[in-house]
Amino acid sequence: MTDTPQPQPNVVIIGAGPAGLTAAYELVTRYGITSTILESDSVVGGISRTVERDGWRFDIGGHRFFTKVKQVEALWHEILDDEDFMLRPRMSRIFYDGKYYDYPLKASNALKNLGIIEAFRCVMSYVWARVRPPKDQSTLEGWIVARFGWRLYKHFFKTYNEKLWGVPVNKLPADFAAQRIKNLSLSSAVMNALLPKRNQKEITSLIEEFQYPKYGPGMMWERCTEKVLAAGCTVEMETRVVGIRHEGGRAVAVVAERKDGTRTEYPCDHVISSMPISQLLKAFDPPASDVAFKGADDLRYRDFITVALVVPEKYSFPDNWIYVHAQAVQVGRIQNFGSWSPYLIKEGRTCLGLEFFVFEGDSTWTKPDAELIEQGKRELGILNLVEPDKVEAGYVVRMPKAYPFYDEHYKANVAKIVAWLDECAPNVHPVGRNGMHRYNNQDHSMYTAMLTAENIATGSTHDVWSVNVEEEYHEESTPAGVDAGRGARGTGRDAPVIPRAHYPDDHPVNKPATPS
Repeated sequence: MTDTPQPQPNVVIIGAGPAGLTAAYELVTRYGITSTILESDSVVGGISRTVERDGWRFDIGGHRFFTKVKQVEALWHEILDDEDFMLRPRMSRIFYDGKYYDYPLKASNALKNLGIIEAFRCVMSYVWARVRPPKDQSTLEGWIVARFGWRLYKHFFKTYNEKLWGVPVNKLPADFAAQRIKNLSLSSAVMNALLPKRNQKEITSLIEEFQYPKYGPGMMWERCTEKVLAAGCTVEMETRVVGIRHEGGRAVAVVAERKDGTRTEYPCDHVISSMPISQLLKAFDPPASDVAFKGADDLRYRDFITVALVVPEKYSFPDNWIYVHAQAVQVGRIQNFGSWSPYLIKEGRTCLGLEFFVFEGDSTWTKPDAELIEQGKRELGILNLVEPDKVEAGYVVRMPKAYPFYDEHYKANVAKIVAWLDECAPNVHPVGRNGMHRYNNQDHSMYTAMLTAENIATGSTHDVWSVNVEEEYHEESTPAGVDAGRGARGTGRDAPVIPRAHYPDDHPVNKPATPS
């Protein structure tokens, strides 16, 4: 007597970013389970897409392909051929007070830029901070000053962090700094300066080289889409999820709307969702509980604008990106796409990507593209990188919900949503950065999807919320830890928890989140 084959489950995947496409690929290639992928945008890849304009290709945010998760490393090379990857040198600098500092710090470079007198003052400031450390080390400012001194803090930590998070550093909590720079101290910085040729993988941010798809990270997800389509999956682009019907304690159908307004209902046994978890919760029909709904309504996001400017090749620089600590400009970081890959640019020219950290709806987000391009030109001139009149073309890319925003309520809000899902729709599986409201890197978003696919296909019970990104991403010997409470786990990749009281009442972060 032979066992009767089990019917293949209907799996609907929301989102064709790294998490969604990884789930689809794993299900169909490992377990023979096809799925339907619904993507609201016209491009695959999510924040890991590569945007193409007039033959120029832009990496949104910069994606170094480096991971300590071996399963993810193997998957990258399964999707793309080895010859599609380039091994790229990691180079970044800090721009401060009109000068460029190597990062990680090199003694000769720092001494030359600071000068002997200022370097001596920095050391004395460090010594004084060790003797008389700040009384309040619960803030990012106090935590860093206690370990580096006031002068180095003002040189290399203050301005950039304020641009990135939109809050004064003395209002940022220290908990994320203990993760972000936990292996850094003045002594370790000196050792790295004196031994610049050693492989600095003890500290994640100091990796010396990384893999990179030659046509940008979007190449990975374009190829992955081709493979899942060839294996029998369905990918519906420009198709926005507007409803999830549930009954009897399970989701039974996903309702999606195409660009022309037509709606289709997709029956489902499982839903894997990488859409923002706040929007996911609000899509349920009948509606979720008031407690869960209020939790979803209370989640916020930090958003992102890239202003890409085409300039002559002579204005190129070797850095992947430059961290801009200058207060005179708004730009926080500048990528040189030609340093990521020569295949992203055109002969004789390069393209610089100016990155602005914003909130959707604020004055920068709502500026017309032409004004943002002009602002980018001016700021390149202020930084003495490129004369404004040498810029040949400009493009603007807005990326809403680029970073899940961590305020004092976010863990409780996510936990309320997950608790409701566990009770009323346990066959709906959040994955990825926005899907879990966790500041994951691409590789860890993929890993949550891989574990979820295995759970669906084999009945295993991996808890994706227990994936501790920090302990895996930083090359620690300790096994990945497990935090307490589904949905209330740690922040994933480090980022500060910022009390909303630090923002004005009319600030976008204090208003209900707007749907994308």
